[in-house]
Amino acid sequence: MNKSMLIGAIAGAAVVTAGGAFAGYKTWEHQHYANVMSAELVTKQVRKPRQECHAEQVTRQQQPKDEHRVAGTVIGAVLGGVVGNQFGGGNGKKVATVAGAAAGGYAGNQVQDRMQKGNTYTATEQRCSTVYDIEERPAGYTVTYEFQGKTHTAHMDHDPGKRLPVEDGRVLLTQASE
Repeated sequence: MNKSMLIGAIAGAAVVTAGGAFAGYKTWEHQHYANVMSAELVTKQVRKPRQECHAEQVTRQQQPKDEHRVAGTVIGAVLGGVVGNQFGGGNGKKVATVAGAAAGGYAGNQVQDRMQKGNTYTATEQRCSTVYDIEERPAGYTVTYEFQGKTHTAHMDHDPGKRLPVEDGRVLLTQASE
C-alpha cells in the first residue's frame, strides 16, 4: 500500500468518525426534549348538591282538649233524654227517655267530632329539598407531542408547556419545560 493511499484512508476514516460524532451529538441534542404539539384541557362534570328551601302555608288540625268527646256525648245524652221524656207515658216514657238519651249521646259525640275536625289553624313551614348543580371541573390535559419523528398522545394533570424533557431515551410526562 502506498503512502498517499494510507494517508487518504486515515483522513477518510477521521472525516467519517467526526461526521458520525457530530450527527450523533446533534441527534442527542435534538432528542433532549420532545416538542409538544397541543395540550387540550379535559373537563369532567361534577354534581354538586345544595339545599333549596321555600316557605309553604299548611293547614293543621288543633289538638282537641277532649279527645274522647265526652262533653259532646254527655250534653247530647242529656238533651236527648229531655226530648225523649216528652213522649209517651208510664214505661213508654222511660223507654223514650233512654232511647232519646242514647240517640242524643251518639249525636252529641258526632257533632263534637265534626267541630273538632273543623278547628284548624294555618302555619307557615319551611320545606327543603336537595337539588344538584352541574359543574365543569378540570380533569387534566390531553397532550400530543412529537418524539423521534412519531406523534404520541398522553394524559397529564397539568399543561406541560412547549416541550417535555427526555431522559435515557424516554419522555418524562411528570415534568414540564418552558
